Amino acid sequence: MAMQHVDVLIVGAGLSGIGAAYHLQKHCPGKTYAILEGREAIGGTWDLFRYPGIRSDSDMYTLGYSFKPWKAAKAIADGPSILDYVRETAREHDIDRHIRFKHLVKRASWSTKTATWTVEAEHDGQPVTFTCRFLHMCAGYYRYSAGYTPDFAGTERFKGRIVHPQHWPEDLDYSGKTVVVIGSGATAVTLVPEMAKTAAHVTMLQRSPTYVVSRPAEDGIANWLRSKLPAMTAYGITRWKNVLFQLFFFNLARKKPEKVKERLLSMVREHLGPDYDVETHFTPRYNPWDQRLCLVPDADLFDALKSGAASVVTDHIDTFTESGILLKSGKTLEADVVVTATGLQLQLLSGMEVVVDGKVADLSQSMSYKGMMFSDVPNLASVFGYTNASWTLKADLTSEYVCRLLNHMDRTGADYCVPRLDGEVEAAPWLDFSSGYITRSIGHFPKQGTRKPWKVHQNYALDLMTLRMGKVEDGVMQFGRKTGASAKAAPEKVLEPA
Repeated sequence: MAMQHVDVLIVGAGLSGIGAAYHLQKHCPGKTYAILEGREAIGGTWDLFRYPGIRSDSDMYTLGYSFKPWKAAKAIADGPSILDYVRETAREHDIDRHIRFKHLVKRASWSTKTATWTVEAEHDGQPVTFTCRFLHMCAGYYRYSAGYTPDFAGTERFKGRIVHPQHWPEDLDYSGKTVVVIGSGATAVTLVPEMAKTAAHVTMLQRSPTYVVSRPAEDGIANWLRSKLPAMTAYGITRWKNVLFQLFFFNLARKKPEKVKERLLSMVREHLGPDYDVETHFTPRYNPWDQRLCLVPDADLFDALKSGAASVVTDHIDTFTESGILLKSGKTLEADVVVTATGLQLQLLSGMEVVVDGKVADLSQSMSYKGMMFSDVPNLASVFGYTNASWTLKADLTSEYVCRLLNHMDRTGADYCVPRLDGEVEAAPWLDFSSGYITRSIGHFPKQGTRKPWKVHQNYALDLMTLRMGKVEDGVMQFGRKTGASAKAAPEKVLEPA
């Protein structure tokens, strides 16, 4: 089978991949591209996750694309609405015809001789090969095949049903049943109030609490602006309003953690009343924004707790029993259904093996360049969003920057760009976050430096200045020509849209 070639190969047809394709079409209209998607549909996370109540924990004015206004009334949107938004974007810009579904990427090999990536994928059990000049990874940051579930003792004895939210069974009927949701993160606080609507009772079982903040599902200012101004203008104002508030709140939490902690807990007490044990169930052992805060729209979790439809238990699991879970305290939780909302398994570049000039690249030993590229790895960028704000803010900037690189190489006649370490750079963990899903896997991810451009800024305004307006030739990004004088730049076959 002849190799299929494009200028840019995008991996992943989720929120990031569709956005990357839009920016490529807009800023590099002469470039050919294709999107390889391992699954059968557009949407990534928003198509994979089907658990009850699935929604964003970022407002849609920042999770939405910079170029496509969010027009629905709810700022904290449900999963199906977000999926429709992503798919609508693909249709509107004729992106969907560039997608190759059920193409699971396995390996990517770079040749400096030809300045080309050779990407090996699997389609319907058969190997397929693509070549490209630039590889843009938009495959997310976690393993799609399975979520993370601790090895709980006694699960084989449990006669009820155990499910993980990442692969929610369509036939699960929990109405009138007793449910235990294990976890205290974004998924758990979403599931509990939604399942409590029809279940007999839902218990959120957590080892330790998380900061939980309620905010209105609708943004009143945004809806008012949209009624008075053109959609794009209203969207832009609201987007910046929310970005600036997020930056202010995050910086305040870093500078005055005790003050922010006190305010967050007082808000929980306002919702749950003076008699609720906030100290035990909603007071974390860490400072705000050492881990991501959990957002609940319109106080739905607190309302479920106040109504008695749901409850929180803070304890450790000893073992599963035939009818439920025995806790370390000696207490037993009866359950018909147990949901293990215990997190994700992080995965870099969707588990793809990277080879540079015949040598397998250990990316865990590389240094992250501007939070999107890897030291000594040419013509490859990877999208990773913010931990303290929405994913798409950084995804948009990354895709714009990739286009700047491509256009710069065209203007200067370069075949490749590669970040090279400029002297000694002190290494630090890529993500400064204490969440379990991060600490379990951070050793497999690249390092970051303590100075730019190796430092990963969790700051949209700073990244905006750097990535949209900063110099492409910064002394660290090196540009070169392919080394094979007679090497063919052209592939055997140019891949056309389906």
